[in-house]
Amino acid sequence: MEEVRRIMAELDWSPLWISMKTGVVATVISFFLGIYAARKSVQAGPRLKAVLDGILTLPMVLPPTVAGFFLLLIFSVRRPFGAFLYGNFDIKVVQSWAGCVIAATVIAFPLMYRNARAAFEQIDINLIHAARTLGMSEFRIFWTVVMPTAGPGVTAGTILAFARALGEYGATSMLAGNIPGKTGTISQKIAMVIQDGDYLTAGVWVGIVMVIAFGMIFMLNLLLGRRMRHIKRW
Repeated sequence: MEEVRRIMAELDWSPLWISMKTGVVATVISFFLGIYAARKSVQAGPRLKAVLDGILTLPMVLPPTVAGFFLLLIFSVRRPFGAFLYGNFDIKVVQSWAGCVIAATVIAFPLMYRNARAAFEQIDINLIHAARTLGMSEFRIFWTVVMPTAGPGVTAGTILAFARALGEYGATSMLAGNIPGKTGTISQKIAMVIQDGDYLTAGVWVGIVMVIAFGMIFMLNLLLGRRMRHIKRW
């Protein structure tokens, strides 16, 4: 126990802050993109919906390193798009914090999209028709009728997307690297200290991640539980 206290006192907390701010920004981006994509997917025809669903869900089923490979092909300064960003706007994604955010967003996005789409598909269409008969605009219907009704699913998707972005490792390592104080996240720190044979420090970081994960699961169950109180137990 004394050794653990010593490690905690000397711990470099930068991986936690980098992971947290990356997770927050990636979740915000995934939230709006996921909501938009889910809405368009629900409104699309069966064939287009199948194609969109396959493309948008792909990062969830592919190994993260594969997603990282494609991101490198896009954002590397040796590739056309990456060279364009760097040459015209001085934006370098590879080996930068922006790379952490992009990688985490790509990996977390499918969770937000899938949960939002499932929630939208369960909405009673009669609610939307009733709102239209009252003269409400489509924008107002979406934010005052659709979103509150789909609240539990959207909330679940948001929390799960944050959890996934917080723990992202594979794509982040390939695109952003592991630069201490800049792109070094918790997952990368755990892998690095294990490679050094420092299992005690790795255990401390694992404990921190588990506490955060448990907190998010508890929050998810608490929020959803409040929404579902009116439903009788079977």
